[in-house]
Amino acid sequence: MGEPLVSIVINNYNYGQFIGEAINSALSQNYPHVEVIVVDDESSDNSIDVIKSYGDRIISVLKQNGGQGSALNAGFQASKGDIIFFLDADDYFYPTTVEQVVANWQPDTAQCQYRLSIVDAKGTFIEFYPVMEIPFDSGDVWKLLLNQGRYRTSVTSGTCFSRAALQKVMPIPEMDFRISADGYLVATVPFFGQVTSLDISLGARRVHDSNLWASQSGDWVNKLRKNLLHDKLRYQYIDQVSVQSGHEPIAEPGMRDYVHLTNRIASRVLEPDQHPFPEDSRLALAWRGVMSLWQRSRLPQKRKVVLSAWFLWVGIMPNFLARPAIAWLVAGQSRPKFVDAILKKVRALSR
Repeated sequence: MGEPLVSIVINNYNYGQFIGEAINSALSQNYPHVEVIVVDDESSDNSIDVIKSYGDRIISVLKQNGGQGSALNAGFQASKGDIIFFLDADDYFYPTTVEQVVANWQPDTAQCQYRLSIVDAKGTFIEFYPVMEIPFDSGDVWKLLLNQGRYRTSVTSGTCFSRAALQKVMPIPEMDFRISADGYLVATVPFFGQVTSLDISLGARRVHDSNLWASQSGDWVNKLRKNLLHDKLRYQYIDQVSVQSGHEPIAEPGMRDYVHLTNRIASRVLEPDQHPFPEDSRLALAWRGVMSLWQRSRLPQKRKVVLSAWFLWVGIMPNFLARPAIAWLVAGQSRPKFVDAILKKVRALSR
């Protein structure tokens, strides 16, 4: 591609305290051919003042509130780049982010993904995302999407896309993906090209109390249900795009995905009356979870053993014993220190 034009689309809603750092990181790229587009989704804080202070150094798009999906659509429509980065306004890139991606871009690349450094509101490093012992999936990942509805990828700020592939799947359905719109993109773009993975951190993902997904999800039990409903939406669009690209969809891909099954069995135990799949059996979900770990996941063996034991425990034990195990896995803040220490040791041994 030579030296393609790259568009960095920053989507913002009420992140005035962080957006300046995001814009500065986009403007400070070592790669010379970059346009920076900032889309504001009708913020009510000081975001507009911050955006206007950059003048014609950026392309600003000020729109009525419609959610993340609509913001990404507006940014893409305003862009001209051959490669499109979507950056959340509370995250930021490193100076070599674009340069590294362009250097590794192949003619058939539809999506490139890379790790991010998780930081707190002050920028203090916490962990990598995804964690280093979990390998990315690369190449023809559409096969994994058809088979289990998921593959190892990153989040909005950790992925970028070819314009040609985005033109096949955009616009993002705005009502379905007001938040977590990256879930739609990473579920559809791979049907139109290869996924290239860079096993390095090229930016920072900020974790703070105002993160939109966290704040709208409420408590972690409600977030489990939201994750399941989000999965159902993704599966619908995977089906549609698979047919569009000439592939045969597979029924219930989530039943082959241990991540989906983790959320599903937890929801079934914790809130059976509000569980989105009333036909579910705990024991059947536990067995499916174990099978998905050993037949389809690329997790280290020690982690498979631990998670298999978790599935069986939650599937068999009475609620008063199953509930603490669920909380310890899906709500880290509830774990006793000794459990945290054991899990960290398992992770270290798995590397």
